[in-house]
Amino acid sequence: MTPVSLVSVQEQPANHEWQPVTTRGFFDPDTQILLRNRYFEGKYGFELLTKFNDTGGRSYWVDCGWVQAGKNAQTRPTLPQLPAGDVEIVGRLRLDSSLPRGSFFAIPTNSDTGLVSKANAQGGATSEDFYLDLISGTAPTLSPAAPAELPELSDGPHMAYAAQWVFFGGLIGYGRFLIRREVLTRK
Repeated sequence: MTPVSLVSVQEQPANHEWQPVTTRGFFDPDTQILLRNRYFEGKYGFELLTKFNDTGGRSYWVDCGWVQAGKNAQTRPTLPQLPAGDVEIVGRLRLDSSLPRGSFFAIPTNSDTGLVSKANAQGGATSEDFYLDLISGTAPTLSPAAPAELPELSDGPHMAYAAQWVFFGGLIGYGRFLIRREVLTRK
């Protein structure tokens, strides 16, 4: 799909989920959230969400991709350096409701405290009700090493599962037939 301007689709984001969009603005590196329990190629890590402010004054979260966890729980992960200043980004439009529910880690930028505070990624009155999965941007550092993956769409094992239940129902019917035949032969 060819990217379109975010302004043209932001009024009805539900109708344009997964649509690649472009927008211009700046990242707020002081407002970042790490979504825990994300695996990539067998390694534990986080999805990095960063607040993005566009030139129209709106702000929303941008999923900047996967980052590997530190060596242990007390070691901070190495976060990618986001460019300062005005940038143009390309990302997939995602609904806020598609974010996982639960608790998240927010990395404070004040290293004096060193505390990891809990935050809810769907909260915040200043955030739009959608977010973007970052694909690329005007700066080369904006292309995530491990971008958010598209979901796999398939029919799944539904036919085999249905056949399994039909077979199971047939076994029950056959078992009842055998029991009834045994009862009738004893009379």
